[in-house]
Amino acid sequence: MKYIFPEGFWWGAAVSALQVEGASDKRGETTWDRWFKLEPNRFFDGVGPKVTSDFYNRYEEDIELMKELNFNSFRTSISWARLFPKGFGEINQEGVDFYNNLIDKLIENNIEPVIALFHFDMPMAMMDLGGFESREVVNYYEEYAKICFELFGDRVKHWVTHNEPIVPVEGGYLYNFHYPDVVDCKRGIQVAYNTAISSAKVVNLYKEMRAEGKVREDGRIGIVLSLTPSYPRSNNSADLKAARIADLFFNKSFLDPCVKGAYPEELVSILADRNMLPVVEEGDKNLLKEGVVEFLGFNYYFPRRVKVRENAVNAKAPFLPEHLFEYYDMPGKRMNRYRGWEIYAKGTFDTLINIKDNYGNLPIFISENGMGVEDEARFRNKKGYIDDDYRINFVKEHLKWLHKAIEEGCNVNGYHMWTLMDNWSWMNAYKNRYGFIEVDLEDDLKRTMKKSGYWFKEVAQNNGFND
Repeated sequence: MKYIFPEGFWWGAAVSALQVEGASDKRGETTWDRWFKLEPNRFFDGVGPKVTSDFYNRYEEDIELMKELNFNSFRTSISWARLFPKGFGEINQEGVDFYNNLIDKLIENNIEPVIALFHFDMPMAMMDLGGFESREVVNYYEEYAKICFELFGDRVKHWVTHNEPIVPVEGGYLYNFHYPDVVDCKRGIQVAYNTAISSAKVVNLYKEMRAEGKVREDGRIGIVLSLTPSYPRSNNSADLKAARIADLFFNKSFLDPCVKGAYPEELVSILADRNMLPVVEEGDKNLLKEGVVEFLGFNYYFPRRVKVRENAVNAKAPFLPEHLFEYYDMPGKRMNRYRGWEIYAKGTFDTLINIKDNYGNLPIFISENGMGVEDEARFRNKKGYIDDDYRINFVKEHLKWLHKAIEEGCNVNGYHMWTLMDNWSWMNAYKNRYGFIEVDLEDDLKRTMKKSGYWFKEVAQNNGFND
């Protein structure tokens, strides 16, 4: 069967600044730099974010590889701490030069840059002020965004306010895998709320600058969300409610304010009953209503399967969303055993249909999707590159469901793989590899295309594939 995608469909990959650039020039300290100094034992093999994939010095080589892969688009982020080492004040001209050169080189090679303003790398100076718990930091973020728009908005057409804003909330304030590594749901809810406010402020700012002719007239601004569909164990009303509550906390908590401009009443009620509502400021309601995004990025890796709670919660335990549901280990599920994640490609289709039916069918693209595998070098063939058929099959299966969603009328305009090349992954360093391109840590970070890269090159060239 032929799977042909719409004309102008985005084919590419996503990275983030901290995970590929390395700590070159005068980049300021981030939360990850600080946490690595404090607790290097928390990082796989004791590897921190200093070098990563050295994209800062090798971006021209890497763009040549993107061109070879027939990319027509590429998502990355600007490191706030690279432009402003303290989060505000004096700008780092070397950082400005790097991003100018990167953007120009992408455009020169007919690769559309999709630029995120924030991808988990909070400047430590901003975290010392409270991070996104603080409205002061929200204001500094808006100023940083304004400078980015002024510097690069004449060329960058697609902007992203935040990548996966739920993740710093989960990692930093609920589940111990991001700095500041506290377990305090109420603080996490304040961070989530202020992050949504920061997105709305920056969206409104961009729209104003566009109306004034200060950025591209055809420019657009959106957000990238990790939308993990919540499936109930059964059609029992209690299981259905459990899945709905999980969806409220982990999907609708950002999807609704950022796309609809308001929070779900049921979520507000749940938080109010537990004295968990965030501090709000006058005018926030209108700010959210006006600051809705113009397109959506959808990161998808695995589904969430839940059931009604069957065991009591310790009354002394700090509140977590899981107090209202339990995870369900579905028998027979397919697994990526290296990450412990279920493989369920239909989740892309179900989520896209939900966006079409309940969120105005706004423009959306798959902004991350990928399969991390440990010790990939064992799959190296006699020609010297990695035979990652498992990755090809993974991508192909997701693209089939994506194609079906488009046939059903979903407004989908692209697919970005995570990721271009093997990169440093937060606490996991290089434990699991995701790239179309291998990065050899033992041989001067040498780049070598994997079999999946050669396959994707043909898919992008043909705007589809046969299967």
